[in-house]
Amino acid sequence: MSDQLWAKNLPLDATVHAFTVGDDPLTDEGLLPFDIEGSAAHARMLGECGLVPLDQAKFLVRRLRELKDSRLTISKAEEDCHTALEHALGEAGSRIHLARSRNDQVQTALRLLMRARLLDLGELFVNCASEFVILAKKRWHAILPGYTHLRRAMPSAWGMWSASFAEALAEELEQLPALWLRINRSPLGAGAGFGAPAAISRERTAELLGFDRVQRSPIDVMNSRGRYEYAISAWIVSAAGTLEKAVWDLLIWSTDEFGFVRLPDAFTTGSSLMPQKRNPDVLELARGRCRELRGLAALISQLAGGLPSSYHRDHQLLKAPFLQLVSKAWQLFAVMARVLPVLEIDERASAAACTDEIFAAREACRVAEAGVPFREAYMRVAQQLQTKTFVAEPTSPSQIDLAPLERELEAHGAWIRQHREFLANISTDLFAWT
Repeated sequence: MSDQLWAKNLPLDATVHAFTVGDDPLTDEGLLPFDIEGSAAHARMLGECGLVPLDQAKFLVRRLRELKDSRLTISKAEEDCHTALEHALGEAGSRIHLARSRNDQVQTALRLLMRARLLDLGELFVNCASEFVILAKKRWHAILPGYTHLRRAMPSAWGMWSASFAEALAEELEQLPALWLRINRSPLGAGAGFGAPAAISRERTAELLGFDRVQRSPIDVMNSRGRYEYAISAWIVSAAGTLEKAVWDLLIWSTDEFGFVRLPDAFTTGSSLMPQKRNPDVLELARGRCRELRGLAALISQLAGGLPSSYHRDHQLLKAPFLQLVSKAWQLFAVMARVLPVLEIDERASAAACTDEIFAAREACRVAEAGVPFREAYMRVAQQLQTKTFVAEPTSPSQIDLAPLERELEAHGAWIRQHREFLANISTDLFAWT
């Protein structure tokens, strides 16, 4: 059996081959479990349609089930997970590629991976948002200066600050079912982009893999390469942008000059030269990770764009940045869910920073509510500030009802759990074929 599925006993330049293979043997290790599931569905369909003898189709499914629990390695000569998997199936593996191309095969594995990773990330978004809610409830009335232009502006509170990020993440979670709906369509059976020249059932493989429907146009299957990667990456980048603002605030407020918050020693690192230093590296790296994610998303956009229709080998380069982006996003949200509960907030320091002038807008509104035109009330308070006769009446923001937000997060969590169970059942049923 040839090392390459496409080999035709023609010469192969070693340098060119190494260049075209790139890092796929390493990158594709993350795709193997999903390629196994896609292959099992394809084998079952071939057997049920009479395109492969039923006993051999069942053997392929059993063998794929065994391989799912093993650790396959992918050699440079094999190039990718598809070739390694076919080789691991032995002699029977020579039948499994009937009516299938590596093009629709990789698309199927990627869709299955995308479904799983959407649920993983969604769960982390819920966890982070829930930690922000817990902090908001615990510290709602702990007063904190509100800043515009990085200058003190109006009174805020730790609870108001924290709830803002919970609400933003809840908004991002609203996009999860829509993303799921977009990607949960089966590309299998599209072949190289023009359909499979055999009497297969695309509907059956879609059913076996738990897809909502078949992606009807084979050409669109190939044209969608990169489209779903970018849609998911844009969602991730948007959610990371929410964390980036929170991280920036915490970094500023944790400086000695502010002193509003600090991290426990176990969440900081030290200097190799300065004995006194404890550095918030976890927050600085989280901030950098947000920019890194934007860079990876931009790379995905560049690689996916500027191509005519159908498949092109450029698409191979999409896998690594997409898998990196998903992995790095998982790390970012996982670590922030650990950081938020341990923040040590100094309420006295943040209250002391709420000097009289930040209550000026509230005083102007109070005077206007007594019947004075607002512009006149505004000028009165401005003059008092200029003559240093202004006397503040400290107030804290009214508390927001967090119960609806909590219910939203609970609903998002329930949706994720339901779909996790659905995927687990689909996988169990797929391999339960005797």
